Amino acid sequence: MFTRPLSLVLLGLLAASAAACGREPRERLQGTWQGIAVDGLAGQQQAKADGWVKGTRFEFVGNQVTVGMPAESPRSGTFRVAQIDGDRVRVQFKRPEGGSDLAEFRFSNDGTLRWQVGEAQVVLAKQSKKN
Repeated sequence: MFTRPLSLVLLGLLAASAAACGREPRERLQGTWQGIAVDGLAGQQQAKADGWVKGTRFEFVGNQVTVGMPAESPRSGTFRVAQIDGDRVRVQFKRPEGGSDLAEFRFSNDGTLRWQVGEAQVVLAKQSKKN
């Protein structure tokens, strides 16, 4: 008697949770991401890189992005998701004067966004909380 209504409720809850987890990469990128650390370096390089990354910031709003890095003026432009492979996403940043740059990011289960820089260095960024 209660089996059918209960199964419909469970099916509805399952569908809602799947929809929340299945957000598109472009939607998952939205917001402000602040650098917190660098993986893959050692010694003096690690300390310098960690200092640099803490001043690095990405802000994604719609298809607009603003990138801020230490000792540079923030740069804004448009972006598009160029490729998706599981939790990895390649983003194409379009330059206002023409041309583009590609960056590879990976969404981690702990809420961080990992930005692949070079062969071994990975910059970690954590989404800033909105007040």
